[in-house]
Amino acid sequence: MGEDRKDEYEKICFMCRRPERSAGKMLEMGNDVCICQECLQKAVDSMKFSGISYNDFMNFMPDFSKGGNAAENNGGASKGDGTKQEVVEGGSDPDDPEKKEKENKGNRPGGIPTIGMINLSDILGGMGMGVPRQQIKKKKDKEKKPAKELDINNIPAPHKIKASLDEYVIGQEHAKKVISVAVYNHYKRIASGTDDVEIEKSNMLMLGPTGCGKTYLVKTMARLLDVPLAMADATSLTEAGYIGDDIESVISRLLTAADNDVERAEQGIVFIDEIDKIAKKRNANQRDVSGEAVQQGMLKLLEGSEVEVPVGAASKNAMVPMVTVNTQNILFICGGAFPGLDDIIKERLNKQASVGFLADLKDKYDDDPNLLTKVTVEDLRTFGMIPEFIGRLPIIFSLEALTKEMLVRILKEPRNAILKQYQKLLALDEVQLDIDEGALEAIAEKALEKKTGARALRSILEEFMLDIMYEIPKDDNIGKVTITREYIEHTGGPVITLRDSGYRLAQAEMPAGNA
Repeated sequence: MGEDRKDEYEKICFMCRRPERSAGKMLEMGNDVCICQECLQKAVDSMKFSGISYNDFMNFMPDFSKGGNAAENNGGASKGDGTKQEVVEGGSDPDDPEKKEKENKGNRPGGIPTIGMINLSDILGGMGMGVPRQQIKKKKDKEKKPAKELDINNIPAPHKIKASLDEYVIGQEHAKKVISVAVYNHYKRIASGTDDVEIEKSNMLMLGPTGCGKTYLVKTMARLLDVPLAMADATSLTEAGYIGDDIESVISRLLTAADNDVERAEQGIVFIDEIDKIAKKRNANQRDVSGEAVQQGMLKLLEGSEVEVPVGAASKNAMVPMVTVNTQNILFICGGAFPGLDDIIKERLNKQASVGFLADLKDKYDDDPNLLTKVTVEDLRTFGMIPEFIGRLPIIFSLEALTKEMLVRILKEPRNAILKQYQKLLALDEVQLDIDEGALEAIAEKALEKKTGARALRSILEEFMLDIMYEIPKDDNIGKVTITREYIEHTGGPVITLRDSGYRLAQAEMPAGNA
């Protein structure tokens, strides 16, 4: 086996069968037989506890470097050609010193009998298995994605970014406009470099009810711009020194998303969800390690500083290499539902109401679904966010609550709409799926009752598509399924059209869904 052949395959331990990348440095025994340090240590430990000395072990250890049988190398009971060596019981000289030495080795207290060691390479070759090196996978180096050089002329304009977002996100016109301008200015700032006038980055804070599209908006934007994106959950972050993820673990995830390319990671986007969960705890007599302390620890990240983060690990330890990442050009986007913030806003707005016949009613803002659009910095401070943290998020905007019309559009208009996904699934069975407008409105009405935003749409469709997906593969003659409003309201069933005759089966033949 040539040297280039050896470089093509990595070593593997003959005992535990682990490759070199996981077992560590190997000890080459000859004939492509390698043993890892752990297995070698286990062998030495077993000799130590069994009373076998190291010299005895080495005397009976085959010499793999010579390539012959162990019997030839150790003077065993067989020759290298496989024939037995002739031993004359009474014809040998009893005073032969070599014979006495062999007998003493076999009868030494605590030793091992004088048996011929097995040549593992010969056995494997006879079985047609070849050497262990050829049984392992070929090394595959990860192909690094080529880092895209930012050029001002190649940065999409805000209206183009928003047009791309319109294909995936329904509604939220103000939010899409804000995030398009902010991202455009951020990467234009990176491409321009340092000049007489240094442009500061603009981190963002998104507010909105659950299921309105905060996370989906950021994921879509990062995919369209082809930039590294790290998504973290603020609920798992704790102050350094306590159980949980450190603040630097957010940058470590971004480094992983950039294939450990520091330069590419320094131009990425970090989205921290559930940012409202790190608000200050009210009336807390103990240290707030997952609230205010996390906000204070994130100040240096948001502002821009050099942070040492581990490569390929979530926590720092002595066994993991460290790299320095500069967060000056990393765009931070924080999002959260902020439950209870609407009550703070209503309390502030009611205090501003005048007294008298023209005064506003206290319940005027109770039914306002977009009350978060009236949020101020003072409201966030009352909620529990410290002023230093809010000051490093200069762009604060909110997303609108989803209406019935928006939910109907979400079902059918986006490029990867939920309805299109089910249509593709049934198309694999050569069945066409249609849904009436009345059924779409009924699904949207049920989703509004759940108050979980667009996430409720999939759960509702999963419930009603269960029987359809179960019954369709039973009959190859079914060519079309139409979901009606009666099926969604549990008063009827879907309309089934046969493939050949076009005859419509009775609606009762398909279950009306589980109530």
